[in-house]
Amino acid sequence: MKKLLALFLTFALVLSLAACGTGTVETLENPASANSETENPGSAETTDTPEVDEPNMEEYSVEAPGNGPADASDITSVEGVPLITLNNGVQMPQFGLGTQIQSLENGDLGVLNQTSREAVAAALGSGYRHLDDAHGYLQERGVGQGIIDSGVPREEIWITDKLWPSEYGDAYNAIDQMLDRLGVEYLDLVYLHHPAGDIDTIVAAWQDMERAYREGKIRALGISNFDNRMDAFNAIMEQEIKPQIMQIECHPFAQRLETRELAEQYNIQVECWYPLGHGDQRLLNAETLEAIAAAHGKSVVQIIIRWHIQEGFSVIPGSTNPDHIQENIEIFDFELTDEEMEQIRAMDQGESGRYFNLNYDFMGGMFTSPPREWDGEFAE
Repeated sequence: MKKLLALFLTFALVLSLAACGTGTVETLENPASANSETENPGSAETTDTPEVDEPNMEEYSVEAPGNGPADASDITSVEGVPLITLNNGVQMPQFGLGTQIQSLENGDLGVLNQTSREAVAAALGSGYRHLDDAHGYLQERGVGQGIIDSGVPREEIWITDKLWPSEYGDAYNAIDQMLDRLGVEYLDLVYLHHPAGDIDTIVAAWQDMERAYREGKIRALGISNFDNRMDAFNAIMEQEIKPQIMQIECHPFAQRLETRELAEQYNIQVECWYPLGHGDQRLLNAETLEAIAAAHGKSVVQIIIRWHIQEGFSVIPGSTNPDHIQENIEIFDFELTDEEMEQIRAMDQGESGRYFNLNYDFMGGMFTSPPREWDGEFAE
């Protein structure tokens, strides 16, 4: 029994590391298996959603980020990618690259960081200007080096990072360490990666993020997977600065209607990880999507990503394959019809369509250890 429990905990940790960030899991052994999706297997828990008090929208307001290093930001639309205006007035590219590489996250960190470096450089070369990263992905240094390799000025790139729950007790200093690993002076968005741990510690981490926000080190604040733990969500919504973004698992099989309504109540932007359904072949080979793809001369993956865009989500499919990276951004030269959007909406399987539903009460202990670090040298 001890061996079985250990195996289960290891598997759950792999899932939680992935939670929050991309689309289908693409392994390096077979990069063509499911075009692009590597980040954000999210954790969620299968409990009934408690009722949430209606917010008083007349009192709902979000202060702008403070003056500081982030004043250098110069985000513009590139390759037709729309900009979304968040509830604090900051604009974010709606489409980006998820950088989590699940097949390597427990392997050689040098290989992981080099692979991430190459994927980021390829994406920025293709016109991406939004990168989604996390300390839990173990490759911030690789992402930072990829930015340097690309030659794209840092201020033209939206960089997202996520705090791991083991860092919540000293989140302010953990943010400075993120900046150091990435080699940048500010972050465009920082998430609390998981609603794990006691509420007081989660709130203290959020307040540290508020401090960095007011100092101009961060341009937007977010919560990831908090749809899975409503007491933590409600505690954050009681703080002085409300979230700009809520990152959740969302794809045609799990369209998360109730959670989207909750985000809309608070004017919070929804960002989707697992947009390609974790590479599920039932989704990627669905007849409905294949017919729509044929009508537009596009791939099924492009149809799925385009659906996310037209639903108003921010979407961050991940890939390490340069061809898939290029394919994923080629979705701004066509539109789905109202009928096609409805056909895709009809694919929703509700909460049963989700892939990851971790219970934070049961699995909370696996978040206590900090992510491993890599201090190696990059090959030229």
